[in-house]
Amino acid sequence: MQAQEVEAMVKAGLPDCEIQVQADGNHYLVVAVGDRFAGMSAVKKQQLIYGTVKEPLADGRIHALTIKAFTPDEWKSR
Repeated sequence: MQAQEVEAMVKAGLPDCEIQVQADGNHYLVVAVGDRFAGMSAVKKQQLIYGTVKEPLADGRIHALTIKAFTPDEWKSR
């Protein structure tokens, strides 16, 4: 899968978030920024994003997925 395809899937599931995806083969890095992450644990943030790409994870098109999810304030202060 191309990074743009993964990005489109995540954006479709999280339309209120800013999404960036980088790819290295079938390993992907997803950076997501949105207010919806406020008050969520890191695990809950990851589960939310994993849910948007569960099919390609299950069938092996995505082998590894690294997730970095932030609220807008967390993003600004990093």
